[in-house]
Amino acid sequence: MIRLGVILSCLFIIAMHPALAQETSERTPSHCRAVAETTPGIGYLHRASFRDPIDEDRVRIHYIAHASFLIQADGGTDAVTDFTGFIGNVDFTPDVVTMNHAHSTHWTAFPDPAIPHVLPGWGDEFGRGIDHHLDLGDMVIRNVSTDIRAAFGTVSEPKGNSIFVFETAGLCIGHLGHLHHEPTDEQYAALGRVDVLLAPVDGGYTLPLDDMIEVILRLRSSIVIPMHWFGESNLRRFLAGMEQRFAVVETGETALTVSLETLPAQPTIILLQPAPLREPSD
Repeated sequence: MIRLGVILSCLFIIAMHPALAQETSERTPSHCRAVAETTPGIGYLHRASFRDPIDEDRVRIHYIAHASFLIQADGGTDAVTDFTGFIGNVDFTPDVVTMNHAHSTHWTAFPDPAIPHVLPGWGDEFGRGIDHHLDLGDMVIRNVSTDIRAAFGTVSEPKGNSIFVFETAGLCIGHLGHLHHEPTDEQYAALGRVDVLLAPVDGGYTLPLDDMIEVILRLRSSIVIPMHWFGESNLRRFLAGMEQRFAVVETGETALTVSLETLPAQPTIILLQPAPLREPSD
């Protein structure tokens, strides 16, 4: 019923905004906004280098640091989230980087000009936000603008950050970025289905922990990967708040490979350990 409500909300928003309807019709349809049910099993964890090829209809997610992940599509597209300029001592240029500027640990003013697509989570005009829809064939990247919070809960910049969604291999991967407020109904509708959720669980710099848990529960993702946890105590507080609702898998690894068919039947938190990219050992 929740997913049906999301779809109806999307239709309402488009009906109220004809220009949006026209623009949407010119874009590749978002499978994240469609209802999809699977009967999956576990089978998505293995050790792999970011240099290894990816099987068809799969995606690899490598936790680099803080809020930065490398998301790799089976067709060869490489995207890095909340890019700060450093991903490891490797000769590697991603195809796409996304950034948020609530804090300097989520963006860089000097991205490598060799990166083909640099997607900031904020717009050129203060408070106007930005609208990304980048279709690279094996991956579509889009965003939903959110507000930056100042002290005492006031808004310092409307639409100054973004939740980015990566659509690849039939999966919808959502990166909540530096989320400062619970999304509105319209923002939830714009996100659509989120199979894999990358969620900040620091409990203060972004959303308070109870509020973040409510966001996670509403999105109903099959896999949640905690990020932005700073220290073990913050992480353990989050896991304690979720263990009655989600299975918890502590992999000890930095990466996982997942497909639509191997999503867990029970909502699962998968704990990855951050590590910069490095070349595979011989």
